[in-house]
Amino acid sequence: KDALKIVGLLLAAGSASRFGSDKLQHHLPHGVAIAVQSARHLLSGVSRVVAVVRPRSEQLAQSLSAEHCEIVVCENAAEGMGASLACAARAAGRADGYLVALGDMPFVRPSTIAAVRDAIAGGAPLEAGDLMVCISQSGETADTLATLRYAKEHKQHILSVVNVPTSTIARESDVIMPTLAGPEIGVASTKAFTCQLS
Repeated sequence: KDALKIVGLLLAAGSASRFGSDKLQHHLPHGVAIAVQSARHLLSGVSRVVAVVRPRSEQLAQSLSAEHCEIVVCENAAEGMGASLACAARAAGRADGYLVALGDMPFVRPSTIAAVRDAIAGGAPLEAGDLMVCISQSGETADTLATLRYAKEHKQHILSVVNVPTSTIARESDVIMPTLAGPEIGVASTKAFTCQLS
């Protein structure tokens, strides 16, 4: 697992406002906290993990540090996952690749993490004619749009799942699957998420 310098980035700075408590510290049936289990699985595939936490989450930081994660406090974590990812990448520094995992996804298996790590180590080539699937409620998500354009430069076919069929992502895709969830009133709404899963 050390042939290339691949750094794990564990995003654990979410507010879990819908969960009602700190879900990252919620214990799974076997007694291990969700974020700790996520970190353990990520560490099974890479030797270095940078874990991003939000301000005033000392207990979580201590738990992840005990698992040998490097801790970074993201002062602007409230701005969203992109801000946390940027904090993690800055803290990690230069690497041959980055394997990003979410702190609230403890059921991503070590074998899946190893497969992604191995794909990164193999260069994760984009072959002309392969399919890329984009998912965006608004169809204007900047990082998704940038990834779509990168894939198009590499002659990928683009299928997008979007709620707004007149959006930029929809227009630049080869095929769209509209969710038809209707106008959005708030960001990350349950109805758009449910439609995207369906």
